[in-house]
Amino acid sequence: MDVVYHEGQNMKEFLSENKDRFEQQLLEEAVNVREKIEEIQRIGNIDLINNAHKLVFYIVDQREADLIEFSEQEGVAWAKYSLTLTFKLEWVQAIRRTLWRFLEQYETLKQEEGENFFALEKRINDFVDKFLNSFFLSYSKYKDKLLESQRELVEHLSVPFIPVSSSMCVLPLIGFMDKARMNTIEEKVLVQIGDQGIQTLIMDLSGIAEIEEDVAEHLMRVIDGIYIMGSTPIITGIRPEVAGKLIEMGLSVQTKAETKGSLQQALSDYFIVPHSS
Repeated sequence: MDVVYHEGQNMKEFLSENKDRFEQQLLEEAVNVREKIEEIQRIGNIDLINNAHKLVFYIVDQREADLIEFSEQEGVAWAKYSLTLTFKLEWVQAIRRTLWRFLEQYETLKQEEGENFFALEKRINDFVDKFLNSFFLSYSKYKDKLLESQRELVEHLSVPFIPVSSSMCVLPLIGFMDKARMNTIEEKVLVQIGDQGIQTLIMDLSGIAEIEEDVAEHLMRVIDGIYIMGSTPIITGIRPEVAGKLIEMGLSVQTKAETKGSLQQALSDYFIVPHSS
């Protein structure tokens, strides 16, 4: 591919003059990404071509602060829209190879003694590596923050208080229980009792098939907390496996709480439950 060079051009001017040729070479280098350019633009409103030129000029001009800020913005964008990291890595490496190819031609056409090649190589590669490092750090931080917020949302949604009267609520616990979820349950239970003046809280455990030792101990602390707050805890639906675990550990739910075989049995003590014909 023939490039255009005018005597006295600096490196940035040379790259600007050959912008279209640079793009053509870049797309030849980035075999997998070039088929995804429109899709990435549509999903994340990310213009890969223009961003490539922006990155190149930040590198050539040695604008490190702008390069780092740009890389952080890119990291957030790619994490936000869950774009494939391998495409980003291939794209930046293609930019690096294309930039070197044009710099080689620039130095050849200039035919002047300029910056030492090894010094130039170190400078260019250092800037590209700084971009990549900052990009991946930004991507990881945003992704971790996003996952944490989603986890917290799921945890709070997994503590559903169902009011059955002005003073009574049902809390069905379903699925796997761990320390993190028990912490959320404890916090939500005590806050709801205080805020809503719950006098009776029915905790239905029929959706829990097994329970670990530390979770069982935490459950007992939650029951103690309900009792201390002046509310009556009622535990329903304990499965045989869970009951066996509590007995094995020497824990007695009945110390501070009433127990019922099912939620229907607990509610029948407070409401008239119609019998099916």
